Amino acid sequence: MSGLRVLTPGPLSLLQDGGRHGWQHLGVSPAGALDLHAAAWANRLLDNPWGTPLLEIALGYLELQSELDTWLALTGAQVAATVDGAPLPPWSRFPLRAGQRLKLGYARSGQRAYLAVAGGFRAPPLLGSVSTQQREGVGGLQGTGEPLRAGDLLPCLAAELRRALSVPWPYQPDYRAPVCLRVIGSGDTAGLASDQLQAFFARSWRLSSQSDRMGARLLGEPLVAPTQQWSQGVGRGAIQLPPDGQPIILQADHQTMGGYPILGWLHPLDQARLAQCPAHHQLRFSPVDLGDAQAELRAFYRFFGR
Repeated sequence: MSGLRVLTPGPLSLLQDGGRHGWQHLGVSPAGALDLHAAAWANRLLDNPWGTPLLEIALGYLELQSELDTWLALTGAQVAATVDGAPLPPWSRFPLRAGQRLKLGYARSGQRAYLAVAGGFRAPPLLGSVSTQQREGVGGLQGTGEPLRAGDLLPCLAAELRRALSVPWPYQPDYRAPVCLRVIGSGDTAGLASDQLQAFFARSWRLSSQSDRMGARLLGEPLVAPTQQWSQGVGRGAIQLPPDGQPIILQADHQTMGGYPILGWLHPLDQARLAQCPAHHQLRFSPVDLGDAQAELRAFYRFFGR
């Protein structure tokens, strides 16, 4: 099969899809795209089904050369994208013909760009998904959890010509705007002093440079953490409170068990915004009703055909 040849892989470019679900009882995290919003738009621009495999590109600096005529879509972080030197509009789909080169510059806003191809990138699924999970060594092109390397071939199919199309500007996020993330309450807050929970919402936090696809660490005036003596299953969006009082928000590559108390759960749609925040970015939090969060998520899934 032909496809796109990787000339420059960038700092961290990973093959992702909708995630590896149904295996947490065996200690396997879901993985999948960190920014569900940008990934969903990239696939929608090409009429790909929900969760079709695409690339998650951290910080940009990716260069590919096509070996066939196809169509791509690029969303997420604001990167200077060109085809053979000609600039591309943001959040759009565009043709890439055999022999042409797609080049992405450094991310000027946001952290992760998403590149989809018509029909999706082809790789052998492992446990029902091609999502790359580096820590566990699963997924990706070879199934061993490795990021893209120079010389790799991203298999895909040729696609018929179609007209160019962009996401309407009201749906393109401003990653430089102040961030207030919504939190669904947790049963563990019963063991947390009420003034400490209020302090979590009242204080401003910074995103630690030690954050990654497993967890987003917050820095700020420490909270007083209650003692928890048991481990429990955890999922993406859980806000853990370790003994040092600095919260950790679990992300797509999270562990499947945890013993720290849980402050609450980040709104699933706000996880996408968190994925685009750079280190030291200021974050604020506000409570949200569970029913309201569920209604918004259902509407999101209906729009993107999940």
